[in-house]
Amino acid sequence: MKLNIIVDSSCDLPKKYLDKLNIAPITIKFKNLVVQDRIDISPEEFYEKLKSINYSPKTAAPSPGDFLKHFKKDHENFIFAISSALSSSYNNAVLAKNIFLEKLDNGFIHVFDTLNASVGEGLIILKLIELKEKSMDNGTLINELDAYIEDLNTFFILEHMDNLINSGRLNKIVGKLVKFLNIKLLMGKDKNGAIKLYERIRGSKKASQMLLKYIEKHGKDLENKYLGIAHYDCYQKALNFKEEVEKKYDFKDIIITEIGPTIATYADRNALLISF
Repeated sequence: MKLNIIVDSSCDLPKKYLDKLNIAPITIKFKNLVVQDRIDISPEEFYEKLKSINYSPKTAAPSPGDFLKHFKKDHENFIFAISSALSSSYNNAVLAKNIFLEKLDNGFIHVFDTLNASVGEGLIILKLIELKEKSMDNGTLINELDAYIEDLNTFFILEHMDNLINSGRLNKIVGKLVKFLNIKLLMGKDKNGAIKLYERIRGSKKASQMLLKYIEKHGKDLENKYLGIAHYDCYQKALNFKEEVEKKYDFKDIIITEIGPTIATYADRNALLISF
């Protein structure tokens, strides 16, 4: 059977990859405008829109129907959703799967809780494509991907706190203190796919150096792995980080991509996120 990959729009990958996927969009709600991520608005347009407002827009997960319309009969349907600790996207995808299978005598659909977001979610999809090329059966493939998801690390540095403050996810007084002291937050996912604060670091340079050290601390078998770097409107910063990584580590390949609107809603300009 042919392969059909469905992903919610929190996934960040270069356009050449995204164009081959079916995207269930996350809805982004401004005060006077409602758009669908990656359907009605691009990352660049979203960045510009945020500059003109003093609040954070709201997000809503894809509905079961948003996933359902991408399912295909006589295909192997693989669905990838942002961490269930962050969104109801995964649960809605499972509901869509159950609705679809009720109408068929047979069919193949598997929904992955990626326990991740952004380029981390993207790397899991690239791993699926790689495993598919080995012609392994779906049971083995799912087990391999589950192990890959469990082993995947994601960390990010926030240079600015405005979006976190405006969204209510960071106390305003704490946010102002962090900004005044030039403290950068090194955050990442925990084993359950929730966001965890790992370090408070004074200054951008030290924060970037710490991110490099975290690759050494948490990485293994890097020569057989991809590094994904996602940036919020700071390509040169991402490129500089890639060059520093290449001096110290030997990844199979390094992918640079933009942080899309969904994740940018809670990150902020100059944010850098890595997954490996």
